[in-house]
Amino acid sequence: MMSASTKTPIARLALVGVCLAAMAACAPKPAVEPAVPNTPTPTGPAYPGPGTGGNVTGSPVGAARPGSEQDFVMNVGDRVYFDLDSYQINADAYPRLNAQAAWLQRYPQITIRIEGNADERGTREYNLALGARRAESIRTYLVDRGIPAGRIDTISFGKERPIAQGSTEDSWARNRNGHTAIVSGAQ
Repeated sequence: MMSASTKTPIARLALVGVCLAAMAACAPKPAVEPAVPNTPTPTGPAYPGPGTGGNVTGSPVGAARPGSEQDFVMNVGDRVYFDLDSYQINADAYPRLNAQAAWLQRYPQITIRIEGNADERGTREYNLALGARRAESIRTYLVDRGIPAGRIDTISFGKERPIAQGSTEDSWARNRNGHTAIVSGAQ
């Protein structure tokens, strides 16, 4: 038996609408495609290969003067990337850091500063501490490969010196880095 409220056409239509809305809310949601098809991998941006301003082997590819800052940047690479909220060195950064160590052993007069950086997310204090841990992990890696600790200083810039502008996953991945800067002794 039908109640008095379901006998009118408007009440029936409202009841059908409520039932349809309830069923639609329970339906599985379709997968959403990412807005940017080339999103970075969790380990950050890819490391460039030979001839692209970052040959990880340390062999010369450009006309840079051996032992110069340009030689270091072009033929070795001056930056490694980190995962979100991490200061652990990724396996894909080992070739770059090994090339840095070999280059620094070839030029013992050069001193460097490792600059730890973070993306814009998080507080200033948190990112300064994370940047310091990133810089220290790179320093430790280089010291373990024979570079005297006295040749390496560290500093954290936290989120204060981004290399990529914007609030996208790609920008954040590029800004989570450790930068090796030559301080003195280069040709």
